[in-house]
Amino acid sequence: MPPNRETLESPNRPALETTVTDLGDSRVRLRVLVAPGEVEGRLERKALQLGRELKLPGFRRGKVPAPLVIQRLGREIVLEEAVRDSLSSWYSDAIESARIVPVGDPRLDLGELPPKGQELEFSIEIGVLPKAELGEYKGLEVGRREPEIADEQIEHEIDGMRERLARLQTAERPAGAGDFVVVDYVGSLAVESPDGEQAWEPFEGGEGRDQLVELGSGNLIPGFEEGLLGAAAGETRTVALTFPAEYGNQELAGRESSFEITVKEVKLKELPAVDEDFATDAGFDDLQERREDIRKRLLEVELERIEGEFRQAALDAAVAGARVELTPELISARAREMWERMLHSLSHRGISREAYLQLIGREEADILTEMEPEAELALRREAVLTAIVAAEGIDPSEQELLAALASTAEREGVEPRKLLEQLRSAGRLEEAREDLAARQAIDMVAAAAKPIPLAQAQAREKLWTPGKAEEAASTVGAGEASAPGRLWTPTD
Repeated sequence: MPPNRETLESPNRPALETTVTDLGDSRVRLRVLVAPGEVEGRLERKALQLGRELKLPGFRRGKVPAPLVIQRLGREIVLEEAVRDSLSSWYSDAIESARIVPVGDPRLDLGELPPKGQELEFSIEIGVLPKAELGEYKGLEVGRREPEIADEQIEHEIDGMRERLARLQTAERPAGAGDFVVVDYVGSLAVESPDGEQAWEPFEGGEGRDQLVELGSGNLIPGFEEGLLGAAAGETRTVALTFPAEYGNQELAGRESSFEITVKEVKLKELPAVDEDFATDAGFDDLQERREDIRKRLLEVELERIEGEFRQAALDAAVAGARVELTPELISARAREMWERMLHSLSHRGISREAYLQLIGREEADILTEMEPEAELALRREAVLTAIVAAEGIDPSEQELLAALASTAEREGVEPRKLLEQLRSAGRLEEAREDLAARQAIDMVAAAAKPIPLAQAQAREKLWTPGKAEEAASTVGAGEASAPGRLWTPTD
C-alpha cells in the first residue's frame, strides 16, 4: 500500500490529515496531523471543564474563564489532558479517513505537545484486514438439506406446552424432586465471636417469606433445594450452605451460611392431559389439527435455519476459492479481539474475567490458542466479503439503510430516520453502511448459488486429490472455511 493522504474536515468532526504507509505483513502506519484550530478548541473545552472545579477569588464556581484556567494550571498540563481525552475520537476518525479495517490493538506514538498555533502530530501502527484475491463466487454449487420434522419434535413441543399450562395442587405428603414448596427462611453468615468461637449473624437480603421454590430446578445456591427434600408442611429445617466462589454478590461469595427454613406448603405440578380439551382450549377443532399447527410452525423455523446454513455454506464456498494472506500475528490479534468482546459481554452480567476463568478452570492463553481457527476463518470471510463489495460496487442507499434499521427502530420505539440521524451524529453511519453492504454481498452470493443435495456436496468434499488438499490448506486454513457453525455477520 503506497503512502496515501486523506483529509477529513466537517463542522461536526475534527480536521485531520492522515498519511498511510504500508509496512508489509498486513500492517500499516498512519501519520496523523491534527489542525491547530482543532487542538486549540479541545484545549479550551478542557480548560472550561477543569474550571468548573477551580476556585479563584472574584469568580463564581464554574465560571472561571478558559484563558485564566490555562494560565493558572499551565498550558502543557491542560493540553495533555485534552489530548488524552481526544485521542480515542481522533483515532476513530483517522481510521475512517484512511479507509482501513483495523485488526488488533494499535501502537500509538505521540510526539511532543505543540506550542500554540501549531498542529499536533502522532502516529498509529496497526494490523489491517488483508485484501482477498477472489476466485469464483457466483453460481457455486452448494449443499442444501431438506427440511424434516420428526414426530418426536412435535411431542417435545406438546410437552413444553403442558409444562406451561401446568397447575400447582397442594400435596398432603413430604416434598420430592420436581415438587414446589412455599417457604419462609432466614439466612445467617458465619462470623467469629469475641471469644474466638464461631457465631451466626443474619445478613441483609437473607430473609424471605412465602417464597415458591421448585426442588431440583438448580435456581438457588447449591444445597438449598436439596436440603428440603423429604420435608413436610409445617416442618422447620436448618440447612448449612457455602456460597459459590463466583457468586454475584462479592460480600457473600465463598462465605459459610446457615438457613432456617420453614416449609408452609408442599405443592405438586399437575400437567393437563393430551386430549380433545387440550386442542379445543387453544382454538383448534381436534388434537390432530393442533399437531399439524405445531408441525407447520416447526417447519417454518427449520426452513429459516436451513436458509442460514445455506447462506453460510455459499459464503464459505466463495472463501474456499479465494486467496487471503494471513500472518500468525493477525490471527492472534483477531482471537484476542473476540476474547475481549466476549468478556465485555460477560461483564454486563456481573461476571469478571477472573471469575469466568475460575468457573471454567482454564488458562487464558489456552483459550486464545483454541480461538485462533475461528479467528482465522472470520478474517478470511471478512476479507472476501470486503472484496466482493468492492468488485460488485455495492453501496447501500439511504432508503436501504432505513429499511435495514426498521426492526431495530421498532424495538427502540423510534422512527427509522431518527435512528439514522443518531448514527450519523455518533459518527457510526459509515459503519452501519459497511455492515449492510456486507450483508447484501452475502445475499448476492447465496442467491446466485445453485443448491445441490447435501449428500452430494458431502461426497464431493471426500473426493480430494493430494493437489487439491494442498491448495485448500493454503487458502482456507486446512478446511476451516467449510466447518459447520453459525453464520458470520459483519458485527462479529
